[in-house]
Amino acid sequence: MRIGELSARTGASRRSLRYYEEQGLLVSSRSPSGQRHYEDEHVQRVRLVQAFLAAGMSSGTIAEMAPCMSEPTEDRARQALEIMGRERARLSEAMDGLAAARAALDRLIEDNRAYLARPAGEAP
Repeated sequence: MRIGELSARTGASRRSLRYYEEQGLLVSSRSPSGQRHYEDEHVQRVRLVQAFLAAGMSSGTIAEMAPCMSEPTEDRARQALEIMGRERARLSEAMDGLAAARAALDRLIEDNRAYLARPAGEAP
């Protein structure tokens, strides 16, 4: 199938599919005129890449797991699990940082509300 059909079947834009190839996440064959050609298994591969991206993983991190996606083995699955665990820890740390920032902002909002609620002319 050509890139337009893969795009239609996966919902990924043609630009995204080209990017996936540039990052080593997807490999196509080429016609003599240079057109990309894909097989049915590429549909599943694109959906898997999209799932990893939706989970907050970078294309570089997904590329680390590409061997497991192409030719899964127990060793590669263990390596992928380690990578996913590392990414989960990274996301948890980012979430903790965002929660702390939200709490700090909530305190500033309350300070501002208290200021606005004071009687007119009262010193802060």
